Amino acid sequence: MSDLIVRALPLYGLPSDTPLTLLNRSENETWRAGDLVIRLHRQGYHTRAEIASELAWLTALQDLPGLRAVKPVAGTQGLVTELDGRFLVAFAPIEGQELQPGDDLARYFGPLGEITARLHLHARSWTQPPGFTRKRWNAETILGPRPHWGDWRQAQGLDANGTRLLTRATEVLANSLRAYGTGPDVFGLIHADLRLANLMVDDQGLWAIDFDDCGLGWWAYDLASALSFIETDPRLPDLVARWCDGYIRIASLRPEDRAMIPALVFLRRVLLTAWLATRADSDTAQALGGPSYTADTLALAEGFLTDGLARFRP
Repeated sequence: MSDLIVRALPLYGLPSDTPLTLLNRSENETWRAGDLVIRLHRQGYHTRAEIASELAWLTALQDLPGLRAVKPVAGTQGLVTELDGRFLVAFAPIEGQELQPGDDLARYFGPLGEITARLHLHARSWTQPPGFTRKRWNAETILGPRPHWGDWRQAQGLDANGTRLLTRATEVLANSLRAYGTGPDVFGLIHADLRLANLMVDDQGLWAIDFDDCGLGWWAYDLASALSFIETDPRLPDLVARWCDGYIRIASLRPEDRAMIPALVFLRRVLLTAWLATRADSDTAQALGGPSYTADTLALAEGFLTDGLARFRP
């Protein structure tokens, strides 16, 4: 794909011999090219209209007080470039480092709660431009017959007993989510992937990056996504509490929203289990996927059925 990136460089005012560095291969490929970061989209995932909608929200967020978000950069075709049927977008680079599981996460989860609340308040009041369209993240699109990120039944190391356990747990989960509902008080435009790898940190605090999965989902799901791949970390109850403390400094969080946090953490874990199975070519899957990840998902399913993962409830 580097040849495609090279052909895109002049469209962003860069020489064709600009040095390229592959930063990440996950849902998409992300490249550093001179003074830009270029994202090459996976084929068949987002439409052009969906990508343009993501960038419309990101553009609207640039002047939001208390939030630092990655900035889209236009090329000669506008904010979305198309070459050979592939979509590319560019961003201004950010100085700093990705937040890592080994970092002092307790230091950052309160500020992350504040950032998330600001995003949600903006989304509630923002007038979406004509043609705005993003995917919905709900029980059907995550756990249903045609899920956005694949079927958890394809998880590595999943045997018949594990399949029966996850079937029971996800049925209970889906019923709980449907009862919670998708009204505007609980559901709206969210980032949907605020995991550690999508948070950059510098001496001034956090940056939010990679809005590629933003869409319509439960507000509290943004907390669940922040806990991606660390759901078995013993620090989790403290991180949940700190996030909630930060959130309520900016916006309200009702008791029924707090009560749903464990279910949404489990939902996110099931979603990631499916994603790792169907995105085996990604750097993330190669680093974190496999039977051991599936085994931990099953342990969380047992806890969900036993006590609703009460330890995650703030």
